[in-house]
Amino acid sequence: MIKAIIVDDESRARNILKILIEKHVPAITTLYLAESASKAMELIEEHSPNIVFLDIEMPYMDGFGLLSAIEKRNFEVIFTTAFDQYAITAIRFSALDYLLKPIATEELIQAVDRFLKKRNLKNENGKLFKNFLTNLDNMSNENPRLAISSQEGVALFDVSEIMRCEASNNYTLFFLKNKKRFIASKTLKEYDEILSEYGFFRTHKSHLVNLSYVDRLSPEGILILNDGTSVEVSRRKKPLLSKRLLNN
Repeated sequence: MIKAIIVDDESRARNILKILIEKHVPAITTLYLAESASKAMELIEEHSPNIVFLDIEMPYMDGFGLLSAIEKRNFEVIFTTAFDQYAITAIRFSALDYLLKPIATEELIQAVDRFLKKRNLKNENGKLFKNFLTNLDNMSNENPRLAISSQEGVALFDVSEIMRCEASNNYTLFFLKNKKRFIASKTLKEYDEILSEYGFFRTHKSHLVNLSYVDRLSPEGILILNDGTSVEVSRRKKPLLSKRLLNN
């Protein structure tokens, strides 16, 4: 049995999400609605939900204020937002989930499916939320902390520690400068989308590289990192990569 709370100050938004859940997400068996952060705090205390669908922008206290005010967060948060690039970037860096309004049925189903797959990581929620709130305050920082969820738990490290990433089916291998490796349960495409603004370049469908660690681009079109690693560069990406390296 999964209990969920919808927190949104707009009654129409609450009701639409309620209908979508009742029609398409049978895994959620009990549903509560809150029109404010203060009401949500009462419901969370009383019902101990598994999931909170949390609107980011609300009067008096927004969704982030609600999270900051709750000491024990033994629930998964799925943010709902019209669009706030800084907030979304912070959310993605912190391995949390979100839905863009208007909420699409398929995206809702996928978000709940992701929750079901990682329920065993619920004890890591405190770490994820703390990293999220830190990143939210510092997204202008050139070196935010990235949270990576894997079967072993959650790993946190600065973006500057990542030398490169490599695709492995629907997983991503992370190679750090201290020679540690991590396997993340997300695709390389997803990490490309959030790391490209922080000095990373997709050299090939299977490779994402931190340009800070590049030693040279060989005449044969192979990228050599400063630890001696060789990374493949696609023919299509080579001209753009050469230009980036000149300006780096």
